Amino acid sequence: MILVLFVTLLVTILLLGPPLDKILLENIRTQVVDQVNESNLKFQNPSERQSYVDKQVTYRTSILGLNEPWYSPSKLYTRFISTMTLDLGKSHFFTTDAGSSNVRDIIFEKVPKTLLLFTSSTIIVTVIGILLGSFVAARSGSIWDKINSIFAIFSNSFPSWWVAMIMIFLFAFTLQIFPARATPTTPPSDPLYLINLVYHMLLPLITITFVSFGAWAYIVRYFLINILKEDYISAKRTIGISKKRILYSHALRNAAPPIATSVALGLAASFGGSIIVEAVFDWPGMGKLYYDAIGVLDIPIIIGLTYISTLIFIVTIFIIDISYAFFDPRVKTF
Repeated sequence: MILVLFVTLLVTILLLGPPLDKILLENIRTQVVDQVNESNLKFQNPSERQSYVDKQVTYRTSILGLNEPWYSPSKLYTRFISTMTLDLGKSHFFTTDAGSSNVRDIIFEKVPKTLLLFTSSTIIVTVIGILLGSFVAARSGSIWDKINSIFAIFSNSFPSWWVAMIMIFLFAFTLQIFPARATPTTPPSDPLYLINLVYHMLLPLITITFVSFGAWAYIVRYFLINILKEDYISAKRTIGISKKRILYSHALRNAAPPIATSVALGLAASFGGSIIVEAVFDWPGMGKLYYDAIGVLDIPIIIGLTYISTLIFIVTIFIIDISYAFFDPRVKTF
């Protein structure tokens, strides 16, 4: 975990560090000029004023280590610490609903909205996938099994952004059931903001569920069919245990580790959101923020989102490894 996080941060800092230094230098100079304009300092001529500004900029630059080359160990260490604490300064292009331009505040404001949409969709898709996958696995080779397999292939082949645009055209413009943009129309201070947010979330939620549940059901079916062919399942049939109990109490539990892995990875991905889906629906989450930050090259926002996504992903993998001991008795813990 530490190695993956270290390499990811190192590559990100090496790629985006020099542009970030330029942005920080511009921020420092802007702050110094604003402070001089607001102060009561008097200068005899413009050159004296410029000299004072340059000295203040040089002083603050040296404190932050921006006067050192990017490969300087002290500078890399400082940049690592600032990235891990999301102390990345301010954004020139984005602010929170309260007006803060601090990178940490901007990112943390988007997290709940992304979790609300993608965690909800992951849970719904998982439940439908397990129920439908178990149903068709018990009827392998039937018409229902073939329909599910065909639907999984087709639904997983179409680009999510294309399906999203079709859903917007159908439900927003033709039927006019949902709004075309998923951004709430009421301010967060409004008592009805949460209801408005959920209403605007429904069309993206339906789209993500429609695109994903077929593939989920196919994955569950695949694992269950392999397990239902095992000798110990045949032995349980021989002693008279019902098919329903064999399917849900024995086969499904033995298929739990790979299914749990897929669920956990889906939940981990939900923290980062889907850049394309959020951009198409204009959902105000982390994915949309990532898309907008890349468009205007807001380096601090990009670095912060990359760090958070990586951290959540590796922690999720760690939890999955530990949970295997619960789902699979063959895995021993020490």
